[in-house]
Amino acid sequence: MPSFVARCCGSLAVVGAAVGLLSGCFTDRQNEGQRLYAQRCASCHGDQGQGLRRLIPPLAGADYLKTHRTQLPCLIQHGQQGPMVVNGIEYNQVMPAQHDLTDAQITNLLNYVQTHWGNRLEPYTISEVTTLLVPCHGIDGK
Repeated sequence: MPSFVARCCGSLAVVGAAVGLLSGCFTDRQNEGQRLYAQRCASCHGDQGQGLRRLIPPLAGADYLKTHRTQLPCLIQHGQQGPMVVNGIEYNQVMPAQHDLTDAQITNLLNYVQTHWGNRLEPYTISEVTTLLVPCHGIDGK
């Protein structure tokens, strides 16, 4: 009996180690959108996407995300200047460009915003983001 337990526990340890290694492989990518948001967006748009009064538009519950879906990848990559209306309120601040983000990073960032703070919008695919970046000359194919 003890040898059976040792074999089973040894097998479980191997399986557990393999699962641990696999989860480590995916952890960074899985939370990449959240991490990018915290690093690049939260200082202006807020930790909960609430925006900043009438200066910076909210992302939480923002109608702009739905009505400008096809423009959002270019907006992230090239920034925004000039007025925009979000939830009936006009905002006119500069949003900095994020030229160094890959198509995959833009996809992960957008998907984080699309699915948090009450937003229940359709997620993007990398293929869709790559296609949407073509008009703003921003594709990297990654």
